[in-house]
Amino acid sequence: MTAKVGNPLFRDMPTTVFEVMSQLALKHRAINLGQGFPDDRGPADVLRAAADALLDGYNQYPSMMGTPELRQAVAAHARRFYGLEVDWAREVLVTSGATEALGACLLGLIEPGDEVVLFEPMYDSYLPIVRLAGGIPRIVTLKAPDWSFTREDLERVFGPKTKALVLNNPLNPVGKVYSRAELELIGEFMRRFDAYAVCDEVYEHLVFDGARHIPLITIPGLRDRCLRVGSAGKTFSLTGWKIGYVTGVPELLQPVAKAHQFMTFTTAPNLQAGVAYGLAKEEAYFTGLAASMQAKRDRLAAGLREAGLSVLHSGGTYFLIADISSTGFDGDDVAFCLKLTEEAGVTAIPVSAFFAESPVRNFIRFCFCKQDALLDEAVARLKRYF
Repeated sequence: MTAKVGNPLFRDMPTTVFEVMSQLALKHRAINLGQGFPDDRGPADVLRAAADALLDGYNQYPSMMGTPELRQAVAAHARRFYGLEVDWAREVLVTSGATEALGACLLGLIEPGDEVVLFEPMYDSYLPIVRLAGGIPRIVTLKAPDWSFTREDLERVFGPKTKALVLNNPLNPVGKVYSRAELELIGEFMRRFDAYAVCDEVYEHLVFDGARHIPLITIPGLRDRCLRVGSAGKTFSLTGWKIGYVTGVPELLQPVAKAHQFMTFTTAPNLQAGVAYGLAKEEAYFTGLAASMQAKRDRLAAGLREAGLSVLHSGGTYFLIADISSTGFDGDDVAFCLKLTEEAGVTAIPVSAFFAESPVRNFIRFCFCKQDALLDEAVARLKRYF
């Protein structure tokens, strides 16, 4: 066979850095603070609700839009936390994870030749999906240490062909939480260029220091321009369940649902029952989740500083960014992460992996959603190493 087989978009794509670093962590028995998933079991009552539904409930195909129970819970959650009135029957779609939701949103919205605004550093699935849909990425590079952008940055990327933007708030990998002023500026450009937004808000309940998450869809004038994506995996520390949900006006949601029906069609009904139960949990659960993760953030940040690393502020998510410039290391972030795994026994992720156009090469990402004992052991290893 002489011809190359497969879609070149995927065939020629390198193996994701998360898989590479995780395999290296296994090889060297390193503590893996690279991949972003918690190492606890999640809330026992949510697990029990899903287990009961599995044993006693319906286990055939549910509606492709999701069970009425979960769609009603998503709508009630939007009203409770954001004052957002949502028609559960026409404006909520359940998906097999937030990444599938993002894929369905982008494939449902984008036509070949449409321009799509992206902010880097960015979650690594955005760019391949935009390109698969035939979209043309237009990238804003956020500026460290506060990962800011300007009106001029938006002027450069918005234009007559702009169809949509993707906004991850809070932002993986750097823990940025967008301010209301920043969201209003983005909204100004969306209205001016008649654009839509796919809003990846999976870390909505992981915002720290007394701040509150502001969904872009709640900014005046943007209700009918936004598709809001949430994740049970992040809200309930159950990433393996792969339950996502999309909220948007019917005109926007309809093509997204059509894309969804030909990718996964539907999602496990017992897991949907567990998530529906979880979204109605008392306020103390959600505030406690944020407080617990904030404590872990502070614990790891203090330890990294004691080990000699410079640590940037994280306003949300599971992640902390460290600046390796202060170590005097003669190499980039990829080489540093390899060396740290092999010699210190701690694995992080090079932040340059989250850039498409203008990578910075002096930052690495640590995940802090782990047991305290594991975080402490990682810090002890780093202190010994440095």
